[in-house]
Amino acid sequence: MRKKQFVKVSSAALLLGSLVFLVSGTVQSKEPLDDAADFDRLMEAVAYGDQLWHTGEGGGGKHKELSTNGLGCANCHPDGSATQPESWPKYQTNLGKVGTLREMINWCIQVVQNGTGYALDSKEMIAMEAYATYMNRGTKLNPGLNAQTSPFVISGPGYPTNNEGNR
Repeated sequence: MRKKQFVKVSSAALLLGSLVFLVSGTVQSKEPLDDAADFDRLMEAVAYGDQLWHTGEGGGGKHKELSTNGLGCANCHPDGSATQPESWPKYQTNLGKVGTLREMINWCIQVVQNGTGYALDSKEMIAMEAYATYMNRGTKLNPGLNAQTSPFVISGPGYPTNNEGNR
């Protein structure tokens, strides 16, 4: 009787050990974003996005990908306001489909700023999305929402506002 129990326990232990070995051999873990180097890389993208966001304003078409008429993203969206990154993807009438924030950024660049735009997976587009998202950090995700939910920009360089978010 004891031999049968030993065989059952040994078999179960062997099976469990094999499963642990198989799983641990195929799973690759990644440290969370609290690693300083990862956060620094994110902030580099945000800073590059900030630079691009403010390019075009009075630039007279120096950056044809972004603007040929002197307008920059910050003319309509100071400090990333009213970009609503928390609401994407959603149906957007300007796009005529369910779209992403990156597609809407390109629409604004091409239609409003008369630029050529960027590939959706380009370093520039990712940086612009990172900037808009970072500037609206802390906002609850609400994909598909079609209303202004972003917090008002109370102040920012060159964009002083009153408590209601108006200039």
